[in-house]
Amino acid sequence: MSLSFLDRERTVASRNYNRWLVPPAALAVHLSIGEVYAFSVFKNPLVTEFDTSLTAIGAIFSISIVMLGLSAAVLGTWVERVGPRKAMFTAAVCWSSGFLIGALGVATGMLWLVYLGYGFIGGIGLGIGYISPVSTLIKWFPDRPGLATGLAIMGFGGGALIASPLSESLLSAYAAKPEDAIVPAFLTLGVLYLITMSLGAFTVRVPAEDWKPDGYTAPTDEDAKSMQTTADVTANSAIRTPQFWLLWTVLFCNVTAGIGILEQASPMIQDFFSDIDAKEAAGFVGLLSLANMAGRFIWSSTSDVIGRKPIYMGYLGIGAALYFILASAGTSGIALFVVTTGVIISFYGGGFATVPAYLKDLFGGLEVGAIHGRLLTAWAAAGIAGPTIVNRVADSQEAAGKEGADLYTLSLYIMVGVLVVGFVANLLIRPVAERHHERKEEASRQEATGKPQLTHSAQEA
Repeated sequence: MSLSFLDRERTVASRNYNRWLVPPAALAVHLSIGEVYAFSVFKNPLVTEFDTSLTAIGAIFSISIVMLGLSAAVLGTWVERVGPRKAMFTAAVCWSSGFLIGALGVATGMLWLVYLGYGFIGGIGLGIGYISPVSTLIKWFPDRPGLATGLAIMGFGGGALIASPLSESLLSAYAAKPEDAIVPAFLTLGVLYLITMSLGAFTVRVPAEDWKPDGYTAPTDEDAKSMQTTADVTANSAIRTPQFWLLWTVLFCNVTAGIGILEQASPMIQDFFSDIDAKEAAGFVGLLSLANMAGRFIWSSTSDVIGRKPIYMGYLGIGAALYFILASAGTSGIALFVVTTGVIISFYGGGFATVPAYLKDLFGGLEVGAIHGRLLTAWAAAGIAGPTIVNRVADSQEAAGKEGADLYTLSLYIMVGVLVVGFVANLLIRPVAERHHERKEEASRQEATGKPQLTHSAQEA
């Protein structure tokens, strides 16, 4: 069977195509891969099944996030070249295969197969699926990039809102003991996500070369905002700028702080409040997913009005204050705990949804997808740092005889310091120097062909 219908050339939209069909197509992919945020539902059953530690099972999640960042960085240019449809379909195959291989690992008692499946192969699907719609959405919505990327990327944050209760229901329905239901639950999710993501892939389109929204006028040097560029920077040039690495640090700090809570959310609330049972904890994971999803849309849309740099000052500065409250007074009541963690996670999600527009402001839209992919190596690093800090501190505190909320207090204070570092890095970001800009004629030719051009300005950078 020919797969030529996946080629970029076969996905160019007709003149009457409705651009508002693109966000739902992207949303179908992001809702599916957002299941990774519900992985904590499977943690305790997997610990029981393999008779191992939380740290060993938490490594599955960390591997998947590391592979997300690495695959996005390595394959970002490929995604730009082949277009969103082929990239989304590839992501669907990898993500679904991860569940199938993971199920085989559980069935045979081989934990390394779960690492390989859900972690390694599934993580590749996460990376490709996450970045595949970004540059397409920005091309369709040059007038509202924060809104557009927020609409799609909120699905990644909201995936657990569906996956958490669904996974809990599957574990309850397939067997009396949750650990005995992991295999059929993984198989069910793998098939379901393959179908959903494929529907998104077959719907997405790219705009024609000369397409612009009705009434849209591109910003000029005279009316561009101070942090916005009217020029373009290639991915290879972008990583040579201090702005890229400062923004990398900002994202790393924001993600490290948020992912520590998300990855440990289900057992954490049970340790803070002993009367919370497993189903109520799964509901808490769902609430955090809702906050994650809402933050991706609300805060990224707000950034279109107030700017990217100010919104990140809020994410990191207010986030640090909330972490301090959580560490010092988190056991005062469930309401305080839920509200505080919910706002923190909304900032975490908002940071993800805002960063593509921040990249467009700094580097232009020419290779924003590829630059975004390389920036997500910060997510890969944070995928190790966040869970490692929380899990290792909890394990060491438990070994010292502590229990309940005391397992997490130290790690929460560490996160306050992490966010302060990110806040300072964001303050240092300035517009990109002109020597990194591409010549306009070369940029136009590259955007038309979808292939990177080696330009004189890129060589000089």
